[in-house]
Amino acid sequence: MIFNFRLASDEVNNFRREIKIDARATFLDLKNAICDAVGFHKDQLSSFFLCDNDWEKDKEIAVEDLGSGTDEDIYLMDECVLEDYIDDEGQKLLYTFDYDNDRSFFIEMKELITGKDLRDPVCTLSTGKAPAQHVEEVEEVPEVKTPQKNTSLEDFDETMYGDDEYNPDEFDESSFSELNEE
Repeated sequence: MIFNFRLASDEVNNFRREIKIDARATFLDLKNAICDAVGFHKDQLSSFFLCDNDWEKDKEIAVEDLGSGTDEDIYLMDECVLEDYIDDEGQKLLYTFDYDNDRSFFIEMKELITGKDLRDPVCTLSTGKAPAQHVEEVEEVPEVKTPQKNTSLEDFDETMYGDDEYNPDEFDESSFSELNEE
């Protein structure tokens, strides 16, 4: 039996991948096929989550046991066979590939092909560029207001402030001493 999975991303509108994989393959095999299809490194922490129809996470299948210390069962990708957890077309999964920023692919099992086997997974559809595997959190940059008139470097003096007069009221010495005392 062969499973045909479709991947989508909420970060890139035209991104789609379809992967066909044997139902007796493991979740680790599926993870590696996804990484190959999108150009990700395979050595990163990741997890699959079995989801309900509303994409609510149910069971986690992780790449490795991180020692959560809870009584919950730990499901590992290299031990979990796809057909033991997925049996219906329409089954939804999340593949979380970036824990730091909670980024995932949305996966749906689109087709179950009976009576056939597949030795190696294959990407059968590839459209759009995949999102980056990692993104750096970027601080929000304040909006830069552009001058109302055209300005050039000639409009500024060598202090680059546009005002060559020193105003002693701008620097209250007591405010500096208060800062140093804190």
